[in-house]
Amino acid sequence: MNLPVVVGVDGSESSLRAVDWATDEAALRGVPLRVVYASLWERYEHAVFAAGPGKTEQILTDVLVVAAAKRARSRVPDMEVATEVVPEGPVPVLRRAARGASALVVGSRGRGGAAELLLGSVGFAVAGHADGPVIVVRGDHDDRAGSPAQGRRIVVGVPDHAAESAAVRFAFREAAQRAVPLEAVRAWHCTAHETADHLLLAGEPAHGDKQSAADALETGLRAPAEDYPAVEVRRRTVEGPARTVLLDASADAALLVVGARRPHGRIGLGIGRVTHAVLHHAACPVAVVPERV
Repeated sequence: MNLPVVVGVDGSESSLRAVDWATDEAALRGVPLRVVYASLWERYEHAVFAAGPGKTEQILTDVLVVAAAKRARSRVPDMEVATEVVPEGPVPVLRRAARGASALVVGSRGRGGAAELLLGSVGFAVAGHADGPVIVVRGDHDDRAGSPAQGRRIVVGVPDHAAESAAVRFAFREAAQRAVPLEAVRAWHCTAHETADHLLLAGEPAHGDKQSAADALETGLRAPAEDYPAVEVRRRTVEGPARTVLLDASADAALLVVGARRPHGRIGLGIGRVTHAVLHHAACPVAVVPERV
């Protein structure tokens, strides 16, 4: 299915970097780009007063959406770009947009007060609730560095429920589209009873924990590796907290992919501590892929 890549814009520098990423992503996938701007009209009463109610949509479109579309077409001249302005708050608009997208791309910082946060409230809320993959464009880079066009590796955190992980499959697809290696990472830690108090036994539990991590890694990679045989897979089991391991791996990655478990019927943010940490601190863009449990 040729579902578009959707990018949410708000006029911030962060959202312009998201446009760059989304344009490259759409080009890689061979799908259209859809630029979405969500606004509550009352926030722009000064524009209405100056130009008249009938001019409001034109102002918003010209200043934000059309500028973003022009930026995308200048980056990829033959890109098919659609634009949309919706008179609602950005979170519900972008959540709906994600349902009909191959991926939703947002910036890591918002405008105004949200720009002072490590992650803007809109990006965090959308990543925590969207029904499809959300890519939050993080990292201090120029308009090309860290984009899908770069030849760096994709990193994926392989979860506990690895046999049918949507995040792992998404990471394989991204690596295949870019023709870059995929680094599959599984963090592990020693069990609580493994201490230096029993030096003769200290190595045995650690070996078991490490082997369990390696087994989980193989289980999670088996099916998608068969479907994407051309992808070079680098397997890593690393001792330490998962969030620390993944943040370290993000330092020179093109994209970090993590899963977000979304239990059916549960109300609340579908983001755990690990995903929360990488969304706020990763050194590269982060793809959050919903995992149904």
